[in-house]
Order: sequence, then C-alpha cells, then structure tokens
Amino acid sequence: MSFLKRLFGGGGSGEAAAPKEAAPAKQVEHKGFLISATPYKAEGQYQTCGVVSKEIGGVMKEHKFIRADRFAGLDDAVDISIKKGIQLVDEQGERIFG
Repeated sequence: MSFLKRLFGGGGSGEAAAPKEAAPAKQVEHKGFLISATPYKAEGQYQTCGVVSKEIGGVMKEHKFIRADRFAGLDDAVDISIKKGIQLVDEQGERIFG
C-alpha cells in the first residue's frame, strides 16, 4: 500500500522527484545564452539539472534539462550542470528551443 501512496503523492521520503522552480545555484552567460544550474537532491545525491535561456524576438525562451549524472556534493553537480548547458549551446544553439 505504501507504494501506491508514494505513486499518487501520499507519502515518500520528502525528496522531490524533480524541482518545480528551483532557484539557480549558479548562472553563467555563454554566447548570448544564460545557463542556470539547478541541481536537486534525489536519493541522497544531487541530480544534474539546469536551464538554458535566451531572449529571442522579445520573448524569453527556455530549455530545461535533466541528466542521469548524480554527485555526492552540490558543488560538483553545479559545475557539471553548467558544463552540460554550455555543451547544449555549443552543439545546438537556438535550435534547442525548437
């Protein structure tokens, strides 16, 4: 029964499955894009997560990403989240929003 409660939001360990609107741990600008690291705690470790954003034609576009990488320390997760965001920008540019 506890499995069903967790599945439908009635229980659990108190750790979020994914962040709703996490405040960025770090932000950097890269090639006109803003990359925000937003790692979150999952199963006792920090999950690689972030947002790539850019204003295009007066509209703020965002691409949220989550990767499978997890780290014991928040600083490591932040660093890798920023690197993954930079990699996305370098590989895809504005196509990331399409």
